[in-house]
Amino acid sequence: MQIGLVLGTATATARHPSLLGWKLLVVQMLSADGRSGDGEPLLAVDSLGAGLGERVMLTSDGASTRELMKSETTPVRWTVMGICD
Repeated sequence: MQIGLVLGTATATARHPSLLGWKLLVVQMLSADGRSGDGEPLLAVDSLGAGLGERVMLTSDGASTRELMKSETTPVRWTVMGICD
C-alpha cells in the first residue's frame, strides 16, 4: 500500500475491454514525509469516487485487482483502495 495525490483523470479512446466503465486517475505517489512527490505520476483505476487533490491509498496487488475488475487479463497495476481523511 502507498499513499498518492490525485492530479486529475485520464481518458482514452481505445481501452482494454476490462477498463470499460472504470474511472482512471492520474496519481502522484508521495514519499514517506507525505508531502513531496516520489517518482513519475501513474494511472490507477478508481471505484470509490476520489477527486482532484485528494490523497488516496493505492495497491499494486495483482490478485485483488483482477478480482475487483473480474478479468484475468487486465493490464491494470494500480488500484485505489481508500481515500484518506
